[in-house]
Amino acid sequence: MTQHCMIYMTSPSRDEAMSIARALVNEKLVACVNVLGEATSIYHWQGNVEEAQEIVLIAKTRRELAERVLARVQALHSYDVPCAVVYDMAAGLPDYLAWIARETT
Repeated sequence: MTQHCMIYMTSPSRDEAMSIARALVNEKLVACVNVLGEATSIYHWQGNVEEAQEIVLIAKTRRELAERVLARVQALHSYDVPCAVVYDMAAGLPDYLAWIARETT
């Protein structure tokens, strides 16, 4: 199994994105979260096509912590069904991967 992963998320506001990112890092569930700029999302929701501005987050962690991260995101997020998906890392710079391992518990 892959030892590291990235978790892609979206948030309705920069304030919520920063709050989620800080909580995940402070709780050592992730080593780092990139909080990116605004993205336009177009999606189906409750029978309608919706359009919204969202903030994208990408968190880096160990694969064994992914389920805990997802549960924490669910608890912190304001959406009923937040976007939070896990992508395994196939490879990376050894020093960077070691840093992720050291910074997460």
